[in-house]
Amino acid sequence: MSEESPPRIVRLLDLRPLDEDTYLGAEVAGLARVRLFGGQVAAQSLRAACHTVDQGRLPHSLHAYFIRPGTYEETLRFDVARTRDGRAFSTRHVTASQGGKPIFEMIASFHDPEPGYDWQPQGPPDVPPPEELEPPDFPAFIRHPTGFEMRAMRRERADGIWSPHPFWIRHREPLPDDPAVHASLIAYLSDMALVSGARAPGSPRELAMAVSLDHALWFHRPARIDDWLLFSVDPATNHGARGLAHGTLHTRDGKLVASIAQEALLRPV
Repeated sequence: MSEESPPRIVRLLDLRPLDEDTYLGAEVAGLARVRLFGGQVAAQSLRAACHTVDQGRLPHSLHAYFIRPGTYEETLRFDVARTRDGRAFSTRHVTASQGGKPIFEMIASFHDPEPGYDWQPQGPPDVPPPEELEPPDFPAFIRHPTGFEMRAMRRERADGIWSPHPFWIRHREPLPDDPAVHASLIAYLSDMALVSGARAPGSPRELAMAVSLDHALWFHRPARIDDWLLFSVDPATNHGARGLAHGTLHTRDGKLVASIAQEALLRPV
């Protein structure tokens, strides 16, 4: 990969240091969205935190809240607080803001690699490989002109509510070998269509509001975003205008890479 012209998604993570532990985010225009994509804010926030941690200590989890909607017209500022550095773990608190107001809060934890027992449940059954699936005609709100290639199992749930999951996803171009970059990009794609995935089967198709509230991500095993990953999401519960979705990312050979949970505001008309 040419260092002079890195892929657009990598340039998204090219944060500019402002002061100690404060960074400014690259601006990305042209997405077919009114609000700033939450996955972008999560990815850049995690990348900012990674800059303050020893290189070999990688993220194992993050927990975040979407406070205000962001815009593509203002620069993002990331303030990192070094909460703790222990013998094996580090904790960072990141605040992303625009116009002097916080729009996103995240706590991320980092862990030195350690030996341990390796176990996971069996991966999703009966999923065709990406080569046997056609590129989906996704609605504008999920299109990402950042070099991702996607292959979807289905376009519409049995109850008529559109949902892309499960789908295969990878970046078309080779990406750097830095595992922190790939972890940040997993945070980017972990927010794709989570709100629609949280909707209960049989719920009304029309909603007055549908937005992300909070987000959790656990990194179980190293993975590359330029290799195919299977992204699966299912609704867990709906109550009180809130819905919870659980998601997973698996490699082609069935390794569980990450687990995701997100709560969404699903306010009825």
